[in-house]
Amino acid sequence: MAATTAGAERSTPAAVAALVRVPNLFTAPPDVILGAALAAAAGATVRPVTVAGLAVASMLLYAGGTALNDAFDAPEDAADRPERPIPAGEISRRAAFGLGAAFLLGGILTAAAATGVVGGVAAAAVAAGVGLYDGALKGGAAGFLAMGAVRGLNVVLGTAVAGRLLPLRWLLPAVALAAYVAAVTFMAARETEGGNRPAVALAGLAAVLAVAAAAVHHWIVGPDVAAAALGALLAAGFLAWVGSALRPAYANPVPETIGPAVGRCVLAIAVVDGAVAAATGPRWAVAAVAFLAPAVGLSRAFDVT
Repeated sequence: MAATTAGAERSTPAAVAALVRVPNLFTAPPDVILGAALAAAAGATVRPVTVAGLAVASMLLYAGGTALNDAFDAPEDAADRPERPIPAGEISRRAAFGLGAAFLLGGILTAAAATGVVGGVAAAAVAAGVGLYDGALKGGAAGFLAMGAVRGLNVVLGTAVAGRLLPLRWLLPAVALAAYVAAVTFMAARETEGGNRPAVALAGLAAVLAVAAAAVHHWIVGPDVAAAALGALLAAGFLAWVGSALRPAYANPVPETIGPAVGRCVLAIAVVDGAVAAATGPRWAVAAVAFLAPAVGLSRAFDVT
């Protein structure tokens, strides 16, 4: 139990990587790339260096959220997830709080440096959502919605490359992604309980709705045949990949199947982001999906959930 307090002093790069769930960090930039693609489709001029800055900001914000998540959950993890860095004594709870706050602040400052006030405000909104979820809302319906909203706001962060807010018709993919992440968070919250077949079904439905939103966005943009085909291929791949993990979780909803399903659903965000971004052009889809390689590779060494 001492490991859940500020008394643990050992921390290593590997412990920090585990704390922030380093594979997941690479699922954040695809949201930003999607947001930038939405802005480009709406007629904005997009500079790659600006997108890169916002991508780094989103990774810092994600790292802050996961660090704070473990810091707040340390007493619970001591009983249910003793292998996590804080209860394992690899990093102190106090250090995790400090790292979380530093990462969030770094994300806001990086976004502001990349795009000015609009990006800074968008990043601050993401950070506020993260803080609310980790500190006060986790566990209830408001918490799942807050986590989903944070992911949707991460897409909005990408639209900051336009220097203005986009009309609402361009933000349907962000709303759909928010709903998908809220459903996956709901499933993840019951990972250690078992018997949560309805939560698995809800995650599957949300995945289908995310693809439907992608189809609507393609209809709005009207891409050429190659871009539309790439988007359809990625959408089908997303459903197949997620479905292959959700099916066994639905058939036997125990931690051994729910955990991998949650991890797969998180990693697959890059694919559905790419499916939507393809409407703006194939290079946008490729840029989003490219982050899947480090995410999947690192997931073999570090936990995703």
